[in-house]
Amino acid sequence: MTTVLVTGATGYVGGTLLQPLLDAGLDVRALARNPDRANLPVPVFKGDVISGDGLDEALDGVDVAYYLVHSMGGKETDFEERDRKGARAFGEAASRQGVKRVVYLGGLKGESKHLESREEVATILADYVEETVHVRAAMVIGEGSASFTMLRSLVERLPAMVTPRWIDTRTQPIAVTDVVRALAALATHEDPPREVELGGADVLSYREMMERFAAISGLRKRPVVSVPVLTPRLSSYWVGFVTPVDATLARPLVEGLSAEMIVKNPPPPGLNDDPKGFDDAVRAALG
Repeated sequence: MTTVLVTGATGYVGGTLLQPLLDAGLDVRALARNPDRANLPVPVFKGDVISGDGLDEALDGVDVAYYLVHSMGGKETDFEERDRKGARAFGEAASRQGVKRVVYLGGLKGESKHLESREEVATILADYVEETVHVRAAMVIGEGSASFTMLRSLVERLPAMVTPRWIDTRTQPIAVTDVVRALAALATHEDPPREVELGGADVLSYREMMERFAAISGLRKRPVVSVPVLTPRLSSYWVGFVTPVDATLARPLVEGLSAEMIVKNPPPPGLNDDPKGFDDAVRAALG
């Protein structure tokens, strides 16, 4: 039986991934800084990827490790170093324990410091575990996704919007169920590519997503006017004021919207077959 460790299991994607892994008949465990607070359906090991504490114990006997940790929000000056430190500590422990494969979830290639940091994390992990699979996903549509929360709140709370230019940038939003299905498949895939790009069935601008979300939710169409003067910093303050997403978390999300995030190299069969379209993903997220 393949033994799997999931870091970031108390987060949205990590928590959603656990059940598909269990359904696949895998031996699943999770890592958390505070196991007593982690209400998860698998054994939880105490550990911290930044300090390295507990990583060797958690990775002992593990075949496949999921690294679903990102430094989002917090002080802008230290997230890159936190990401580096966590990746090195985890990579070193995984190498010591003979982990065969590491699966890391990042984003499609874009222009932001956070996306560049995720690229660096994938490179660091691969330095320690040769079979590191860098999964690149577009905007995730799901009830617990910060990006989806931002989209939903803007549409529901504002009757009209003056928005930054990124409102017309195209992306390829993907349902969280499609993301975790692909992630789960990578635990046992015989020969996965070193990079896997994941996107949904539709390529849409943020403006089009807002319009379609409003229609699905039974709301009238929101007038949207884009202006060139809102910088990422000002945009993040605007998002933080209007939505439940904190401005420090909104900024990396906004910066990631400055360039198109579209799948250039589709994954091999079995990793993202027949993904949901945007409308179906939204309906699923709204329950």
